[in-house]
Amino acid sequence: MKKQEVIEALSKMRDSAKKRKFQQSVDLSINFKGVDFKKAENRLELEVKMPHGIAKKLKSIAFIKDKDFAKQLDGLVNRIVMEEDISKLSKKDVQEIAETFDVLMAEGPVILTVGKFMGQTLAPRGKMPKPVTHDLKSVQSLIQTSAGVTKITNKKGKFMPLIHVAVGREIMQDEDLAENILSVYEAVESKLPARGQNVKSTIIKLTMGPAIKIGENFNSKNQNEKKQKKLKASTTDGGKK
Repeated sequence: MKKQEVIEALSKMRDSAKKRKFQQSVDLSINFKGVDFKKAENRLELEVKMPHGIAKKLKSIAFIKDKDFAKQLDGLVNRIVMEEDISKLSKKDVQEIAETFDVLMAEGPVILTVGKFMGQTLAPRGKMPKPVTHDLKSVQSLIQTSAGVTKITNKKGKFMPLIHVAVGREIMQDEDLAENILSVYEAVESKLPARGQNVKSTIIKLTMGPAIKIGENFNSKNQNEKKQKKLKASTTDGGKK
């Protein structure tokens, strides 16, 4: 996939979408073909660091056992859940945490508790917490390095023949969005058994906008050229006869 193709698709995406009263996200979908995702080695679960982030303020949550450490984290993370309260969370609470928070962290031993009571919801989304020590700098570093890092998986109950991920917001420049899109595409493509041959289509869209296929014009041009060549060849053959 070429950068110019992505920029052209982004331009068409903006032209095709109506103006909204909120900042829409730019979403990328990659559809696959010819891949058996029942095989463990073909399943997609990876993290990608996008070069320009996604222009979004990240929300963080920490699962903590030590009360003194919890006091130190107050104001540094958006929410703190003590270990003894994890088992009291309802399915709705866990679902809300999975949907709301971008950065999840936990004291080492607490990760097991999170896995026991929340893993069924968090793991398929690639949102199991990262371990942290009693070091505020490590917590700050985790939050900072998480900016622009997206977790990619094609597991939604079962492994599906596609991935869907936010790559930025409409306020961002097309050049930056294109580089984010390419970083995700190249990382995913490198994990496929036949690389680009396993990509059926690559689509971008704004939250409330229509889907735009990247490389659509380029592919159409190639198809037209092939048709013209075939037509010319058949005409030439007919003339010889």
